[in-house]
Amino acid sequence: MTDMLPTPDHPLKIGTRGSPLALAQAHETRARLMAAFDLPEAAFRVVVIRTSGDDRAMIAADRPLKEIGNKGLFTKEIEEQLLSGGIDIAVHSMKDMPTQQPAGLLLDCYLPREDVRDAFIAPGAAGLADLAPGTVVGTSSLRRRAQLLNRRPDLRVVEFRGNLQTRLKKLHDGVAAATFLAMAGLGRMGMTGGDVPMTPMSPGDMLPAVAQGAIGIERRINDDCTATLLAAIHHAPTALRLSAERSFLATLDGSCETPIAGLAELDGGTLRLRGEILSPDGATAWADEASGAESQGVELGAALARQLLGRAGPDFFAWRHP
Repeated sequence: MTDMLPTPDHPLKIGTRGSPLALAQAHETRARLMAAFDLPEAAFRVVVIRTSGDDRAMIAADRPLKEIGNKGLFTKEIEEQLLSGGIDIAVHSMKDMPTQQPAGLLLDCYLPREDVRDAFIAPGAAGLADLAPGTVVGTSSLRRRAQLLNRRPDLRVVEFRGNLQTRLKKLHDGVAAATFLAMAGLGRMGMTGGDVPMTPMSPGDMLPAVAQGAIGIERRINDDCTATLLAAIHHAPTALRLSAERSFLATLDGSCETPIAGLAELDGGTLRLRGEILSPDGATAWADEASGAESQGVELGAALARQLLGRAGPDFFAWRHP
């Protein structure tokens, strides 16, 4: 076993985006591997890779993600480095991951999932009910936009892109009066202790994005040594939950143009999956849930997706671009 362990002379190269949150996730991965194998920090090297989604001009212009590409904007360059051998593993926010990986790559390691909830952030307001009609709310998420307009059609929603720090600055600068962030991201950045004026949103009020709060670690499919390393930090309950959620998303053919929410929860050996699909303007929403054995997540996700599509009708997603 010791022959396959990384060393300071031959470190394991961990690929990540360069945002503070992405780096925090890479450092968490490194810390878990260090603890699992009693290795020094020098046995690992964090490699920052700039992705298409990190383009500062597009972030500053608050261009909608659907205009500039898909979820692959945040993963393409990292996965290219992984395939070429420039890095050994890639650390991702799972809510940014397409439902299928490029040939030769595999996602089979997940860290324990953090808080799945959205955080409502608005100085002087504790929740949506406190916002006056016409209040400007900023979000780059089609899912949050649609849910917000479904719950509060009297509000005005504007595009609001960037990493956690950029969005907080835009809020401070008055681009919008309120916004949403993921509780998990705030927690990983150590910003849940009162530094940010936030209120956690119950999943019953705002169902989160598929795989929100989860970190996935991608590797080359034929790299058996790395597979053995990652198996030591893999969290099986998170994998069971994500198998249902990502199957739900895949069956719906989810993309950055489709407002979709989903959350799977484990209770003993039972998996409960809630799902919601919405029109982009929030005028129409369909939601339901299903339960089954924890081992049947893929089947459960696909069945719930077909059920919602059946209720919504064949033209529900007709507005999507081909």
